[in-house]
Amino acid sequence: MWLFDRDLWIEIFHTLGKNMFRTFLTMLGVIFAMLILVLLLGSANGMSNGFNKLFAGTASNSLFVWGQSTSEPYKGFERGRRIRYKIEDADILKKQIPEIEVLAPRIELGNHRGIVTVYRNGQTSGSAVYGDYPEIDNITKKKLVEGRFLNQTDIDGSKKVCVIGEETYKLLFDKGENAIGQDIRINGIYFSVVGIYKPNNNINIDGENAVFIPFTTFQKAFNSGDRMGWMAIAVEENTPVPFVERQIKSILKAKYDIHPDDERAIGSFDMSEIFNNISGFTMVLKIFSLFVGGFTLLAGVIAISNILLITVKERTQEIGVRRALGATPKIVMRQIMVESITLTAFAGMIGFAIAVAVLAALNAMFGSGDDFPFVKPMISVPQFVLSFFLMVFFSMLIGLIPAVKAVNIKPIDALREE
Repeated sequence: MWLFDRDLWIEIFHTLGKNMFRTFLTMLGVIFAMLILVLLLGSANGMSNGFNKLFAGTASNSLFVWGQSTSEPYKGFERGRRIRYKIEDADILKKQIPEIEVLAPRIELGNHRGIVTVYRNGQTSGSAVYGDYPEIDNITKKKLVEGRFLNQTDIDGSKKVCVIGEETYKLLFDKGENAIGQDIRINGIYFSVVGIYKPNNNINIDGENAVFIPFTTFQKAFNSGDRMGWMAIAVEENTPVPFVERQIKSILKAKYDIHPDDERAIGSFDMSEIFNNISGFTMVLKIFSLFVGGFTLLAGVIAISNILLITVKERTQEIGVRRALGATPKIVMRQIMVESITLTAFAGMIGFAIAVAVLAALNAMFGSGDDFPFVKPMISVPQFVLSFFLMVFFSMLIGLIPAVKAVNIKPIDALREE
């Protein structure tokens, strides 16, 4: 096969090595182009991975629903009526909306974001206190430092147990003290600590200083009856969250005699909207990186084409001799094209190696942090393959210009060239 012809490659390297400094300067354009392309794509991937890490533990298809005050009079009720949900609403919604995968009723001691004083041995903590079902952990995952989270046995037995945050632990316990099995007091009632969690550093729904107790225990301990404060809901993967949100609001409006056009009575927060916006942003960033890097690469390859045009001019007599000795236009064109591809590919691989080294250094500096959204800033295999073939395609396309010029040289005119 001609591609493995030893004489061909000796001639190519001899031609490119005649003027090493000029060849190196020509390669710089492609080196920097590939460097920019890989750095942009790698940084976009690193940011995407960073956001995924930042929001890890929070269901991307989740929805939160709570009651507010009506803004429209309806069926004899005045505006400003407070909507308070009951625990039975959770069962109604799960039965009527099959797209709901997880529904976790929640209730909070005091008002929304209310602060309750928690006591232990003379030490206090102003904490948010929640009554929860274990299913809440499937929507907002807790990073447990010690112990466990609430389970179904706690619910069935209405056990007086609790899971506390790291901030709560620091305020109630001495440094290094074992909190598991110890009691804390909330509104005169004692709860045994079974777990300690730390925040996920993402969307902080529960706050950094919180106490979680079983929902059934909350009902009995604080006499909340059948009330439910709000609902955390996870929707099936292939179902749009806004579709389920509209169904939920329609059912609740009918049950609580809320005007169909009242948009204020039922509060909601669609977590999927945030995730979709972030995914869209990172996708646009990747496309932009490929677009900018691609055009930069094209500019670098054009520089190689210009140099090859000069080289063809310098080799006019050589090409004329080869044509006179029987070299076909196909052979002449093939050599120029291979020179273009070889020079571009070699420069591109150098740029790629430098870019990977820079990305590895950035990952070492920023990749392990929890606050900066930049994790594993490397390009994927498909992106590398696409970049490589884009580079080869440009080199072939641009290499046609000097190749056609070389083919158009007439042997008799070339032999007369001084």
